[in-house]
Amino acid sequence: MIRLPSKYKVPFRHEKVIEEYAEMLLGEWAIDHPVVSAPPVPIEEILEIGLGLDFEVCDLQAELGHPDVLGGIWFGCGKIKVDQSLDPSRTPKMLGRYRFTLAHEMGHWRLHREHLMNDPTAASLFEQNSAPAFVCRSSEKPPEEWQADQFAACVLMPRKLIFEAWERWCGSPEEAVLMELEINPDDETAINSFCRPFADLFEVSAQAMRIRLEKFKLLVKEREPKLF
Repeated sequence: MIRLPSKYKVPFRHEKVIEEYAEMLLGEWAIDHPVVSAPPVPIEEILEIGLGLDFEVCDLQAELGHPDVLGGIWFGCGKIKVDQSLDPSRTPKMLGRYRFTLAHEMGHWRLHREHLMNDPTAASLFEQNSAPAFVCRSSEKPPEEWQADQFAACVLMPRKLIFEAWERWCGSPEEAVLMELEINPDDETAINSFCRPFADLFEVSAQAMRIRLEKFKLLVKEREPKLF
């Protein structure tokens, strides 16, 4: 069993700042490549061509000796690994989770790599044959993992693209009201089913899209009363 990396302290980053980091990455991509003007965001191309990182799908759970590992990033060699359980070529329904995991690991690269380069206790992470700097596990969500999740959501589902695609999909910029759609606000399965067609446009999971739509108040439980 390979020992998973220690919890390195990372600076607090407000959600707005994380979104700015994501927008900056997409802006950098647009300098030499077509602007991402419609979903899905070409996350593999941005990873390899834009950031110069390598990635592979492998039996990462066996490699690291942990059954809940989904992905990891190696700063020393600039490589991301995703566990084969998320391989969309084997299991197409995992495409959203696969793309989110890639974007999540990219979040560690953009949000945390420079900080750790200046941390003497993390010097070993930048050696060629180093251990993974961060490992994404389904059972843990420490601050650095939450930050990487937020980065992934902002990169894969940019605010501007969400609002533009929503209006095209719904035929209106208005929010979807669960009560008016006769969807139980406590029934996550039903809500995710409603979100799935829109999530498919962005090639993300229905759950990730539901969270994003709720954040932007495009998906609400009930219509707020108008103030006169």
